[in-house]
Amino acid sequence: MFAEIMEKFEGSPGQQAVIRLLLERGFSVNDEGRVVSGDIEIPYTQVAQEAGVDRRVVDSTTEAILADDELTRIFQNISQIPSLMDLAPVLDLHVVTIAVQDADEPGIVAQVTGLLADRGISIRQTISEDPEFTDEPRLYLVTDEELPGEVFTELADMPFVRSVELS
Repeated sequence: MFAEIMEKFEGSPGQQAVIRLLLERGFSVNDEGRVVSGDIEIPYTQVAQEAGVDRRVVDSTTEAILADDELTRIFQNISQIPSLMDLAPVLDLHVVTIAVQDADEPGIVAQVTGLLADRGISIRQTISEDPEFTDEPRLYLVTDEELPGEVFTELADMPFVRSVELS
């Protein structure tokens, strides 16, 4: 789906940058063509600065979104999910970051979370990056407790795992 969305903006790298930012951050476009997070409006200048484009590119992108029924359905229904990753040190939680060989392989999340569940490790949050949005997608797990060494080793030894980091 991401490729189809980006294809609609293939003639404009600037608009593609705005689209990528909206999708990565979970920003919506309301009926008035304003970029929003929930009911909070985000100024075009801020979106433009973050995307590395001119404010007018943001305006033309939101106009294009509202002119396309499929894009309108997508961008009026997207939302953010709060992440515990940045709060982990403050809340005495732990983050496990897993890079995989092929993020499209089915069952990765199930195998990783199953291993932790089998070892009695509670997972507070799981976030997986979409392989269409990033070149090297990762799986993040926020846990209540630090991983024992043997669990770390078992994760690292899974055939689809490239690397495991703890923080």
